[in-house]
Amino acid sequence: MDSLWLEYAWALLILIGLEGLLSADNALVLAVIAKHLPDSQKKKAINYGIIMAFVFRFAALFAISFIANVWQIQAIGAAYLLYLGLKHIIKARFGKENENNREDIKKEAAGKGFWPTVGKIAVADLAFAIDSILAAVALALGLPDSPLDDFGGMDGGKFLVVLLGGIAGLVLIKFAATWFVKLLAERPALETTAYAIVAWVGVKLAVITLAHEDIGVLDHHFPHSTVWTLIFYGVLVAIALIGWFAPSNKRSKAGSV
Repeated sequence: MDSLWLEYAWALLILIGLEGLLSADNALVLAVIAKHLPDSQKKKAINYGIIMAFVFRFAALFAISFIANVWQIQAIGAAYLLYLGLKHIIKARFGKENENNREDIKKEAAGKGFWPTVGKIAVADLAFAIDSILAAVALALGLPDSPLDDFGGMDGGKFLVVLLGGIAGLVLIKFAATWFVKLLAERPALETTAYAIVAWVGVKLAVITLAHEDIGVLDHHFPHSTVWTLIFYGVLVAIALIGWFAPSNKRSKAGSV
């Protein structure tokens, strides 16, 4: 039983770390959307937007928990997470970053009133929330069943991991985003690392889908086996270490015209 809760705690720590890395870019976008507002309204707009997104995130969280065990949804989620992660990795490796993205958002927001800006912030945060919730559900589904009662068609322990991960994401955006922004500035490779982890979690969800009773490509018990657990966490730790110790190729504004 102790090993079960240790695995749950480890998964939650991984999820909180992932949420933290992804929340940095989220917070930057929210700040840019509100940049045109007076200082007295800027912080209030972001706070209101986060409160609204908090409601939206919990609505999405409860909806996803009811369909988390439907293999078609798992397949779509796996494909989406793989697309999301690989798209960013390929763009970071082979493409040219558009340095004017946030400036374009600021220009689009310019001249808008307080409440329209709050609405834009809420929608932006909801878009980030959908990504993080899908990643959280994929990570939680790979955990063994807990002794807690099911909630909404999902094991109670797994649902708790997703719930705490979602709360952590909002808390990190609100209170710890500044620290993560500084961390990403010092170690920009961590942003790509976060998306590599998202893609790897997509692989995990694909394995769970292929092992579903209605699919049967993989053995139903394989996603919970010791072999797959060691492979998954071994690769995940390797990705994190590579990202942490990667050469700090800081983005140079001087190099872009």
